[in-house]
Amino acid sequence: MAVPKRKMSRSNTRHRRAQWKANPAALVTITVEGRTLRVPQRLVRAYERGLLRPEG
Repeated sequence: MAVPKRKMSRSNTRHRRAQWKANPAALVTITVEGRTLRVPQRLVRAYERGLLRPEG
């Protein structure tokens, strides 16, 4: 893991952290038990296998 060689100022630390943005999960339309659902791409297989159940 990278280790800083010197202390970073509070201003620089906050400016650097402010650059990170969370991205919304890409939703995919699938049909489970006759219902059309929009679920995150990485959970499609879990819904198809029945490991996750649709809400509602």
